[in-house]
Amino acid sequence: MLHKILKDRSYEERIDFENTGLVALAAALAPTYAGNKPKSETAKVITEGIRFCESTYPYNGGILIANFGTEHLNPLNNENKGYILYYKNDEVKPFIPADGNLSAPKGMFERDDYLYICDVNKLVIYNLKALDKNPQIVRFPADDLFLNDLAASGNTLYISVTNSGRIYTLDISNPADIAKSSLAKWLDVTGLNGIIIDGNAMYIASYPADGNTTDANVIYKVANLKKPAAEKFFNVASQYDGIALSADKKTLYVSSWTPASVSAIDMKSKKQTTLPVGEGLAGPADMTLINGTLFIPDLPNSRVVIHPIQ
Repeated sequence: MLHKILKDRSYEERIDFENTGLVALAAALAPTYAGNKPKSETAKVITEGIRFCESTYPYNGGILIANFGTEHLNPLNNENKGYILYYKNDEVKPFIPADGNLSAPKGMFERDDYLYICDVNKLVIYNLKALDKNPQIVRFPADDLFLNDLAASGNTLYISVTNSGRIYTLDISNPADIAKSSLAKWLDVTGLNGIIIDGNAMYIASYPADGNTTDANVIYKVANLKKPAAEKFFNVASQYDGIALSADKKTLYVSSWTPASVSAIDMKSKKQTTLPVGEGLAGPADMTLINGTLFIPDLPNSRVVIHPIQ
């Protein structure tokens, strides 16, 4: 499958791509999924305007949906076709158009009308009150090719990078001039994917960047953000992606690609229960939990599955 993804790339681009350690991941996300839909579906879904959606995020009573917008599914593309949609009250509207600044937008975070978006090797920051202006860009080290998710505590933004297994911090106290802030490596965790913060703790979903699941690909917890150290919280290995915590803090929700599923983990007993989120799920990604409802991006199938849990 990989040769199908790379057939339009130059020799140099193919070599760079293969050297990232994401070969198996790219193969798993090959054009076999380019626009394919489940044969039947019982869950409520959003499909309008969506093209390879990796992330959802709560915003102004609705959700933002990040899309690659490409012909084929490639999480490391540089085609500049990415865009953001806004869904509220069963209506989908454009939010950030394909303005040439986004390629494979993933995790998002919003504060004070600034929207931070992970996009391949960079963080893109839009001023939502001035969308006609170019966004600010924060570049990452060359080997950080898979920026994935964002979470914040106070004025510190945490950025996960899947392929390098690094979490970075960025001071966002002055979002109007983010260039004055400097990146700092905070912690190393294998296969960093989705992250959430609850008080002074962080929970981390691990995904194998090379596609080969190991005992290291579990759910981690950092008990104290001021003393970063990751310990295994849930020991069942899988290819975890999205992660969310219930309002009562009793249940952790995680998505996995093997098998494609969303499950609930009891925070005390660690009992895991698979949720009946509908048929045909292929790649559940960076989901959002709002008022007892999960909004689950099914990345390869270009749709968001809506699943009430209460």
